[in-house]
Amino acid sequence: MKILRPAALIAFLLMISCKHDTKDSQTDENKTASIQTDEDFRPAFHFSPKENWMNDPNGMFYLNGTYHLFFQYYPEDNKWGPMHWGHATSKDMITWKEQDIALFPDEKGYIFSGSAVVDHNNTSGFGDGTTPPVVAMFTYHDAKAAEEGRIDYQSQAIAYSLDEGKTWTKYKENPVIKNPELQDFRDPKMNWDEANNQWLMVLSAKDRAYFYTSENLKDWKKVSEFGENYAAQDGVWECPDFFPMKVENSEETKWVLIQSTNPGGYNGGSATQYFVGNWDGKNFTPEADLHGKNIDHPYWLDFGKDNYAGVTWSNIPKEDGRTLFMGWMSNWLYAQEVPTETWRSAMTIARKLTLKKEDDKYIITSTPVKELEKYIGETITKWKVTDEDHAIIDTNELDLTKAQVSFLIPKITKDVHLSLSNDSGDHFKFGFKKAENEFYIDRSESGITDFGKEFASTISTGRRISTSDSLQVNMILDNMSIEVFYDDGETVMTEIFFPKQPYTSLKINEGVPVIDIEANEFNFN
Repeated sequence: MKILRPAALIAFLLMISCKHDTKDSQTDENKTASIQTDEDFRPAFHFSPKENWMNDPNGMFYLNGTYHLFFQYYPEDNKWGPMHWGHATSKDMITWKEQDIALFPDEKGYIFSGSAVVDHNNTSGFGDGTTPPVVAMFTYHDAKAAEEGRIDYQSQAIAYSLDEGKTWTKYKENPVIKNPELQDFRDPKMNWDEANNQWLMVLSAKDRAYFYTSENLKDWKKVSEFGENYAAQDGVWECPDFFPMKVENSEETKWVLIQSTNPGGYNGGSATQYFVGNWDGKNFTPEADLHGKNIDHPYWLDFGKDNYAGVTWSNIPKEDGRTLFMGWMSNWLYAQEVPTETWRSAMTIARKLTLKKEDDKYIITSTPVKELEKYIGETITKWKVTDEDHAIIDTNELDLTKAQVSFLIPKITKDVHLSLSNDSGDHFKFGFKKAENEFYIDRSESGITDFGKEFASTISTGRRISTSDSLQVNMILDNMSIEVFYDDGETVMTEIFFPKQPYTSLKINEGVPVIDIEANEFNFN
């Protein structure tokens, strides 16, 4: 990492300014440049499919130095269709290589969301004596049955791999869990329950979470359910996750239930809430009383509009110890209409989840994984924002289409208004409203917004959890997205955007003190 101190920084800025001046003197085309399209919006470092449609992350596991990401995929069109499991692999969760399609639809249905675990002890019996099987569970969606008006069109099935996820064999006795006469019955997430020496699985059933246990990953018993009249109930619960976490700086362990909902999110459409509590091997008991709270509670993994259906990686080594998470960076309100044609959708940056206890309340914080740091190319550091233009980062300093910017506001004395802008007059606005004690994002002037009436019609808001007088801001910027981690990840907001030209400036309103600025440009070459 190269740190540019005052003298070097001045030289760097002069060099870049001269380069821009030369380019600007040649032509005025910059001001009337063509509007960005398709590949201009493709993320530089967030996973996106080479072509066509993608949604939920599925079946994520780690094995022998490789992170596996499977995902809902339709290879024939850029809109949702008969679901497959796409597949990508990575050594660091940042740079990804797309692999061959892992699971295809068959006569039993489309391949909806699910999970995968490494069966080290071969409890399933699928192993060959040399290689531990990887077992995936997914939802079969029988489209024909749905069209006929039946409600039992979703069931749970398994497949296994003996070559670390490259190829899969579907279990001949599928489905392993038949439909109990429920219309929405899907998205199984498996985990190993070490304390009770059993496999466990949670799936979504309309507005509930159903819990199952098994000894062999093939025979499952329903042991309980959770969720009636709890938290956000205006939509269908989907894509759950359930896992133990140690409370930071303690020996206490709690269980966390992640539960996505669509619609009915905090800012409309898709969103992901969570519950912290206790698990006795059969029943989950939450700590916080969220009966009847609907959306008006602080337990959302992300308050932005574009982080949905996220789950955690299984089989992370104990010596690593992290809880690692990734979500789908879109929203069902407009996901099929965004202005990319060759490909649709991306994933969030991989995140580390941490469980903290503050004032007798348990909260989850999210921060970018440390692996991102190895891609830092240029770094600019500043003590404070200059009084002249209030620019944190301006045109000539850094490429804001692949950057990380962090800073500290030592004392919040007024509203904080930040803005990403370009020469086309686009402005992506975000910040903090002191009186309301909430963060906001305004995409109404962010660029191309007319593809969906729900994309920019409302201002997103997010609760501030921290009670500190200071505000720490850390943002990850890509060609079409911003992920803002406030207060060390206590409040997170993720949203996508489609500016007519790349954003080149990041500014803050007058009178807000900003110190300890660090801006990193990523290099993925």
